[in-house]
Amino acid sequence: MASGIDSELRPGDWVQIKSPLEIAQTLDDEGMLDGLPFMPEMLELCGQNAVMARRAEKTCIEFPGGGYKIREFLNNNTFVLEGLRCSGKAHDGCQRGCTLFWKKSWLRKVDGQEAAAPDNFAGQEELRAKLKTKASPARYVCQSTELARATIPLTRPRILLKCLHDLQSGSRSVMEMSWLVLIPAWRKATRRIRRGRLTGTLKKTPVGRLGLQAGEWVTIKPESEVVKTLDNCGRNRGLIFDEGMGDHGNKKFRVRQRLDRMISEPTGEMRYMDATVILDGLKCTCSNVLGGCPREDFTYWREIWLQRTDETVLSSCPHEDPKHCAR
Repeated sequence: MASGIDSELRPGDWVQIKSPLEIAQTLDDEGMLDGLPFMPEMLELCGQNAVMARRAEKTCIEFPGGGYKIREFLNNNTFVLEGLRCSGKAHDGCQRGCTLFWKKSWLRKVDGQEAAAPDNFAGQEELRAKLKTKASPARYVCQSTELARATIPLTRPRILLKCLHDLQSGSRSVMEMSWLVLIPAWRKATRRIRRGRLTGTLKKTPVGRLGLQAGEWVTIKPESEVVKTLDNCGRNRGLIFDEGMGDHGNKKFRVRQRLDRMISEPTGEMRYMDATVILDGLKCTCSNVLGGCPREDFTYWREIWLQRTDETVLSSCPHEDPKHCAR
């Protein structure tokens, strides 16, 4: 296993995504490197310059049943580039907007003023032929669904070592890492005496459709209102109102996009969502994970937890067949 420290690439460095031909030569017959797929959505980024955001030696992974585990990327040579997320175009319009992971072999360090590589179609067809989007008619293949394959388990001592690596590489500041260590430790120590996730009492939870669109402004309802929409597991039609989401009560946010469909990480199946949106600036902070996680997944918001800043207008289910909507 590699040491995890690479002085050549650090946060803030400019990198160029290599050409299709160069990337194709790094992939196996399944279009993967160390179990991590290079996806068709990444192909259009070949030749572009981007800023290194941080190393990604570890990541949270969702497993069947809704549990999460922190695991280590194979060979510790995975990175996150600023602002680059999956468009979902090649995966039937999945709207999760996942952070893209990049292997070091797919990148080269460049000067910040260096122009992007000219359009080069050499190798595009060779690369595209290796890339898969489905393992079966009902199961998609993407970086999210293959994270368990691209990682290995982490022991507690090794998690702490990863925290040190994040500091040494500049991926996290001392202040950031202090919070990412102290908050999970505090939550674990006080779990028995503090209220955890917000939970309700409903057996069947309601739908509240606002028909929100990108660019609209909403106010997140206070916990006293949200709790009326939840079951005893803290869910509304299966979606968790997670710990920490209540901190945003009575605050205003802009709608980034609707979330009508998304690929399930544990199963690879497409899930159809109803009355759910993503809000600008609200991402998972991994506050329960020692040392944090580089993914910064968006948090998902049922419209019934939100209120338009002007007035609420209910709309019908956007799908022709409502049975496909998440209940």
